[in-house]
Amino acid sequence: MSGVVRRALPAAVALLVVAGTAAAAAGPTAATTPREAIRRVAVEPGRQGRLATVVTAIVPGTVNRTSLSLRATYVVRARLDVGSRALRGYVVVTAQNRSGAGIDRIELNTVMARLGGLRLGEVSVDGKSAAPRIDDQTILVPLGGVLPDGATTTVKVRFAATLRTTVGGSSWLFTRANGIVNLYRWIPWVSRRTPFDRPNHGDPFVTPVSPHVRLTLITDRRMRVATTGSRTAVSADGLTQVFEATNVRDLTTALARDYRTVSATVGDNIVRVYYRSGAPATALLKAAKAALTKLEARLGPYPYKSLKIVQSAGGYGMEGPGVAWIPTGVGTANLTYLVTHEVAHQWFYGLVGNDQAREPFADEAITDMAARAVLGLRRGSRCGTAALDKTIYRYSSTCYYEQVYIQGGTLLADAKAAMGSTTYWAAVRGYIEDHRWGLSHTTALLRALDDATPIDLAARWRLRFPKVY
Repeated sequence: MSGVVRRALPAAVALLVVAGTAAAAAGPTAATTPREAIRRVAVEPGRQGRLATVVTAIVPGTVNRTSLSLRATYVVRARLDVGSRALRGYVVVTAQNRSGAGIDRIELNTVMARLGGLRLGEVSVDGKSAAPRIDDQTILVPLGGVLPDGATTTVKVRFAATLRTTVGGSSWLFTRANGIVNLYRWIPWVSRRTPFDRPNHGDPFVTPVSPHVRLTLITDRRMRVATTGSRTAVSADGLTQVFEATNVRDLTTALARDYRTVSATVGDNIVRVYYRSGAPATALLKAAKAALTKLEARLGPYPYKSLKIVQSAGGYGMEGPGVAWIPTGVGTANLTYLVTHEVAHQWFYGLVGNDQAREPFADEAITDMAARAVLGLRRGSRCGTAALDKTIYRYSSTCYYEQVYIQGGTLLADAKAAMGSTTYWAAVRGYIEDHRWGLSHTTALLRALDDATPIDLAARWRLRFPKVY
């Protein structure tokens, strides 16, 4: 790298290398580019007493700003003692700032902070110790300066947590119960501060897509792992397994010693069911095959190579990239609907993300509408009419599903009836393509539908979306 001092200097010495006098005068403004920025070269003791240089693009200053517009990759190494439920390890996040302005902190969300008694070990930014703070489910990592737009930093976080033993409340997201380990939204991931507590089962998450994630998972006993992505390596003793994934918002992970599998091919995709003895594997596979076939016909190509339907420890059905959790004990009468709903989330959340906590309509309403459309299911709401642009924190436990899923889905089904099926699904596919791998909003979804037809749909929707209109 040009302009970087590489010769060894005395320990604890830091150099400021100026790559351009104009940048030195301007300081850490939004206009500063990585090549113009002041680069700090921290010289620290390396292995065997040698000196190692750590290069950083972070410049002095503060802006009190973070962003979701970071291109972040993740390298995770974790050790799980299944017997004691102890999970410990580290994540290395390499993040490029693409927000258009400088940031001075990165916010990483993890359910371990609320469900696992998270204990942080060493946290560093470009090799220099940082002073993080845990706020609710978010780890706030100060960068020690400003990361200019376009520049990249590396954050390493060591963590330890303990799995729960029940599936009540939200415990099922991070637990060892019913012979299965559930790990959901456990990897500290670029996000923003979002309250975990809510009066319903809404998803208190917002996560951008990562172009690449690598997980090395070490267990104290042989475990079969059902997770996002593909296994790329396994040790001779079977205790260390490596998984990699691209274009994902999480590595949704479940483990069991006795998982069995059954699979089938749907087009150019593999559908695989992970189940324990007694689970309705055949029915799960049949439902998944039908869901994938019918949803692709309406929404466009499935975004991943494989679809894994995984028996989870309990709780609710839940989506992950390329993964759908179906809880232990789900009734047969609800199985086909639940599988289809979670598979539909592969497009709405997986392919097109959004702030699931603040705008659940763009997540759950369009997903449930698509699922019910392919199944030919429709019913009225069992709760009073409500606005559809509220956060998950503003719906009751009793009526969250009825108002967001059922009433929201009905509104979209009515739009389909008014527009015509062909026009409606074409508009939805256009919306998906326009926001592919990004984060979208309720307004963008509604606008995509309204723009596709001469019918004034917005006029029909104003009372249901008072914040939007």
